[in-house]
Amino acid sequence: MKQFISANDVSDINALVQKALAYKADPFKDKALGQNKRIGCLFLNPSMRTRLSTQIAAQNLGMEAVVFNVGSEGWALEFEEEAIMSGNTVEHVKDAAPVMGKYFDILAIRTFPSLKNKEDDYSELFINQFIKYAGVPVVSLESSTLHPLQSLTDVITIQETFKEKRKPKIVLTWAPHVKPLPQCVANSFSQWINQWNEAEFVITHPEDYELAEQFTNGATITHDQDAALKDADYVYVKNWSTYNDYGKIYVNDPDWMLTNEKLRLTNNAKVMHCLPVRRNVELSDEVLDGANSIVTLEASNRVWAAQAVLSEILSLPKSLQRRDLNDQL
Repeated sequence: MKQFISANDVSDINALVQKALAYKADPFKDKALGQNKRIGCLFLNPSMRTRLSTQIAAQNLGMEAVVFNVGSEGWALEFEEEAIMSGNTVEHVKDAAPVMGKYFDILAIRTFPSLKNKEDDYSELFINQFIKYAGVPVVSLESSTLHPLQSLTDVITIQETFKEKRKPKIVLTWAPHVKPLPQCVANSFSQWINQWNEAEFVITHPEDYELAEQFTNGATITHDQDAALKDADYVYVKNWSTYNDYGKIYVNDPDWMLTNEKLRLTNNAKVMHCLPVRRNVELSDEVLDGANSIVTLEASNRVWAAQAVLSEILSLPKSLQRRDLNDQL
């Protein structure tokens, strides 16, 4: 694995899941793998679980983790090529990224969409510019369109908890929220479950909340939440804003919130959410605090997902871990 940006960077999802679960059973078994190596964790927007779990995963492998909050601790970065930098940006990524590539063996980047311009957000300019100029492997800690570490975690959690000899039925359901949220988690979960190809996968949402087909192709999509929930083994709850008329809230119907009454339609389904969650808006207290909720287990597995990914990158031959800038241009 030369980088980790999406499910497309993983040749064998099941093998990566098993590696993560092996680290969960024995966190320090590869303590020497990252000895004398550094990971730079660059945050262009806030984080809690992603930041902490990635730091812990790196330390479990013997790496030193350095966290840098770009917006509040560094210069405002410019990402556009041939920009005339007469505005608020102070340093261009093509100057900053190669230096970071000299400081670190792996760069982990967290960016966030503007939700104002779909073409800009879905171009993934920010993370792609780091990939272009850093010269070292790049790991996505969430980008404008995807959250691959979260989605790998979700697959790990499903594999860990599903014991029956059949494919589980997994439902991704839209939930209400007080403000427009990006499509990253929903896109990413859809991409990973489809490429995993080990489940019956249904997506349910109100009309006009369709996601990009490049991520949902292969799933069954319905606007009937009750029908989708029938016989489900897992229900993944997440809000997202509109994709076609980009970044909008059209409806905020509280009837879409998951409750115990709705869970009775399922096969005693386990309930998942990436967190943070707006209680009694996205998910009811009775579900979050009930026996069906596995959100804490899911969040704790973030460490093992990150550790498996970092281990794969650290195991690359040294000749593939670093690239000269001239080789990329």
